Amino acid sequence: MKKEIIISGFGGQGVMSIGKNLVEAGMEEGFFVTWAPSYGPEMRGGTANCHVVLSTRPIGSPVFTYPTELIAMNAPSIEKFGPKVQSGGVVFINSSVVTETFSRQDVRTVYVPCEDIAYELGNLKVANMVMLGAYVGATGALKRETVERMIHQIFTGPKAKFIPLNLEALKRGMACVQ
Repeated sequence: MKKEIIISGFGGQGVMSIGKNLVEAGMEEGFFVTWAPSYGPEMRGGTANCHVVLSTRPIGSPVFTYPTELIAMNAPSIEKFGPKVQSGGVVFINSSVVTETFSRQDVRTVYVPCEDIAYELGNLKVANMVMLGAYVGATGALKRETVERMIHQIFTGPKAKFIPLNLEALKRGMACVQ
């Protein structure tokens, strides 16, 4: 198995966090992993992205041009990376922000109302965890239990109070694709 994933969105939407969670969970499950973030002006409201590879075999390069999957948290991400997704791949779209339909017929498209669900949960900052849940649920690339353990490890000390909210966001994202 080899997943080459581009995660992209506006700076502040938690795209780097999604990538780091995938990589941490992948390592725990024994996969070879890479995480290559793209910073710069993206941190000031532009489109930020990261490349993640999860593989059962050693990885030759952390960067790739044609992802097997795209997680798009905003419309510019679809415009930039959508045409590059491999045929047979999967495109995850934050339908709370992106109102257009993705028109490629050779990929599976999964629409996830991330911000709508996060709003229902009372905190827009968990929209990224909703998307992470949808990714895990739709692909089965990682075990739900592993990702939940990562959330427990990330939110420690004073941040531990956010664990239940993030776990619920993960669960709600998974329910979107069941």
